[in-house]
Amino acid sequence: MIAIVHHPAYVAPAPARSTYRWNKNGLIRDLLLAHGDRVAWHTPEPMPLAWLEAVHDPDYVAEVLEARVPAIKTRRIGFPVTPEVAARAQAVPGGTWLAARLALKLGFAANTAGGSHHALADTGAGYCVFNDLAVAAVRLIEEGTVDRLAVVDCDVHQGDGTAALLAGRPGIATYSIHADKNFPVRKARSTLDVPLADGLADDAYLATLEATLVPFLAEHRPQLILYQAGVDPFAGDRLGRLSLTLDGLARRERLIARIANGIPLASTVGGGYGDDALEIAQRHVAAIITLGDAFAMA
Repeated sequence: MIAIVHHPAYVAPAPARSTYRWNKNGLIRDLLLAHGDRVAWHTPEPMPLAWLEAVHDPDYVAEVLEARVPAIKTRRIGFPVTPEVAARAQAVPGGTWLAARLALKLGFAANTAGGSHHALADTGAGYCVFNDLAVAAVRLIEEGTVDRLAVVDCDVHQGDGTAALLAGRPGIATYSIHADKNFPVRKARSTLDVPLADGLADDAYLATLEATLVPFLAEHRPQLILYQAGVDPFAGDRLGRLSLTLDGLARRERLIARIANGIPLASTVGGGYGDDALEIAQRHVAAIITLGDAFAMA
């Protein structure tokens, strides 16, 4: 069975003036429910305040949780932070942390949200409010759950917030493979960044991923991988600049499982954009199921 982490707060009503597909997480849940007894459901607790403040500025945390984020930060995030959005923002890091704990027991677990890799210390950005990857990573290290972990980010956009928030933290290494000319314009510095040219297709992408990620993991020897499994490298994605096919995305997940080579891995949803929310959700669910099957066979 595949361990799936989901919280009802992930399915929040769309705030006014938002272009983000707010029904995506509900569709992901529904598609996974159709897999019946192949999946096992787990409900996380919202991330405690102290762990949000271990990564994010306490004033910003208060702005979010009290739903009073100022307009300048709202514009960077891309939507208003309503009370429902605030509850979602606190639940998602708890889900990524729980998925990591389950992965350490089971080999693989998936959060049905998360991968909010653009959120910075004192503001959100790019549809990201709190950085669940960074919050979960810091908690896992500081609680002593693991001594070393890696954040592996395969979203089409660079994980700038994750890189900035985790830079210099002992035991944590960050990897980002992304379209070089895509958002954000101003990149942060990950432990290893792999910028790609526009239009890169399946074979070249997968060869580059393997050639860079294998030595990265060998050097840093993580006991756990937090995986940002964004499906926006897909050729038809509205905000992507790469040219992976659906088969290429599936091959990516199988390659990630093979490269992990026994290292427990917790996946987050990451990016996927377009007018058809169901099609986007299907891409995300395909990533989760492919990863689950690959880890079961490892």
